[in-house]
Amino acid sequence: MSRIGRAPIDVPSGVEVKIDGHHITVKGPKGTLEQNIHKDITVTMEDGKLLVTRPSDDKMHRSLHGLTRSLVHNMVVGASEGFSKTLEIQGIGYRAQKQGTNVVLNLGFSHQVIISETDDIKLDVPDATHVVVRGCDKQKVGQFAAEVREKRPPEPYKGKGIRYAGEYVARKEGKAGKGK
Repeated sequence: MSRIGRAPIDVPSGVEVKIDGHHITVKGPKGTLEQNIHKDITVTMEDGKLLVTRPSDDKMHRSLHGLTRSLVHNMVVGASEGFSKTLEIQGIGYRAQKQGTNVVLNLGFSHQVIISETDDIKLDVPDATHVVVRGCDKQKVGQFAAEVREKRPPEPYKGKGIRYAGEYVARKEGKAGKGK
């Protein structure tokens, strides 16, 4: 039995879960999320906990069991607490600043890169070298953060660029450091 799939999901107070056949809606203080699940997997609510069950030990059912439980758990956590990813900007002259609902990035190009918030994603700039991406949908937060990082990924020689907080960038020696 899947260790992830059989773990019950605690539903915190203030979060409302509605199960309509194979369509799950989770509503909380951070937002509302919806997800369609596979027809063979069942999700039930018992004593304030969500339980995900599968009909058999078939390979497909086993793989869907843990996946469905993780998706539903991320919906509950996102609706109650939300998710965030922090990006660090490194490089001389590289900086970010918030202007209304936009974030203006100076990344060493001849132009500024402007990134706008969406309905689901909120951007925060605590200081000139950090950008925080927040939202209730884990997948959208990760995708948006990846798209921002893609504007100037970290390069291996000086490490300049946008990276995730805590990300290790493998550094290379330049051609001057090469032995004969």
